[in-house]
Amino acid sequence: MRKIIILLIGVLVVSTTYTKACSKKLESTTVDSTLNDNVSAQNQDIVVYRLFPTENMWNFIKLNTRNGQMWQVQYDVGGDNRIETDLNLVPLVLKKKEVNGRFTLYSTQNMYTFILLDQLDGKVWQVQWSIDFMDRLIIPIE
Repeated sequence: MRKIIILLIGVLVVSTTYTKACSKKLESTTVDSTLNDNVSAQNQDIVVYRLFPTENMWNFIKLNTRNGQMWQVQYDVGGDNRIETDLNLVPLVLKKKEVNGRFTLYSTQNMYTFILLDQLDGKVWQVQWSIDFMDRLIIPIE
């Protein structure tokens, strides 16, 4: 009888320890996941440049999130059609008002048109990318 009681106490101690360890690990994983989500969100705010995909698989728009400058980036896996060309080289805010993450792009239903948003003052611009230089533009929406 004494051996059975000692065995039951041993099983109880082991199961309690295991349960606490699993609970602590789950809590740690949840905290780590929350921290990773927060770090990811913060990193989006601290980056200067971001790439935004277009519906054309070969083209992206590179945005300077501090001042609104943009470039069209085209890649090519088998040829010589790699380019980076300007869409807007004029900063849209004064140097002293530049902040990482200030500007962002939103796609529209037109694959060539994006909306550029100044997330601090709410100003918006229509951005048009194109292979043809004459079809590229950025104009304020007022």
